[in-house]
Amino acid sequence: MRFFERIAAIDRRLIYLALALSVLIPLLFKMVLPTRVSEPVRAAYRSIDDLPEGSVVMISVDYDASSAPELQPIYLGILQHCFAKKLKVLVLGQWVMGTPFGELGLGRIAPLYDAVYGVDYVNLGYRPGYRAQMVGLGREIRDFFAVDSRGITLDSLPMMAGVHNYNQIDLLVGLEAGQAGDEWIQFAGARYGVDIVIGATGVVAPDKFHYLQARQIRGLIGGLQGAAEYETLIGKPGAAIAGMVAQSWAHLLLLAFIVLGNVGYFVMRRAKP
Repeated sequence: MRFFERIAAIDRRLIYLALALSVLIPLLFKMVLPTRVSEPVRAAYRSIDDLPEGSVVMISVDYDASSAPELQPIYLGILQHCFAKKLKVLVLGQWVMGTPFGELGLGRIAPLYDAVYGVDYVNLGYRPGYRAQMVGLGREIRDFFAVDSRGITLDSLPMMAGVHNYNQIDLLVGLEAGQAGDEWIQFAGARYGVDIVIGATGVVAPDKFHYLQARQIRGLIGGLQGAAEYETLIGKPGAAIAGMVAQSWAHLLLLAFIVLGNVGYFVMRRAKP
């Protein structure tokens, strides 16, 4: 009885402290929990893993800072997978903020695999008018991107020699926090037959499953959970797995407090005269 009375009277600051520790400890010590990999994520992984060396993967970075905690880990995992397989990476973005996030990811991952700019990867950057652009890329990339994000002409980059339109793109990966993924599927996939993999935030991902069921996309990576599954498949635990461990601990702690609070409430109510 006294135990539950003490629990009921506990200082809320101690609860906040316990919650903070449950999040910080897994992140600081990079703890890992077993992760079950779903079939949509496994299919996305196979779409990249089955590509022969030298294939071109176009990655569209369509998110900003508010969605980066979910989507940036997916982006980093895909970059690691592509560079490990010696695939060519072509990055662009349909969101203005996609360009710096794309560059941040390339700057972090490319040196780990000795990837050379212009030879192994290129960042095209952002251009407005994404629907016209998605259709126009089927004719000629240079009609919209005469230069890359660094102002270098595409024709001077060795990787871009012979890469002119979707016919030379072996896989398109859309990392989506909004509706640009639907547009990629409609304009690049349906019109030009480009193979597409979608990575999306946890809110957006459920709206993409019908494309997966209709086989209009090859795979789907949803939210931080999907990112953690992808990190598991490539054998590179990162921010997503650490985030899922922290999230799991925090949920367990909150559930424990909820159970104790409810049990204590009923025990003390029955004990009243």
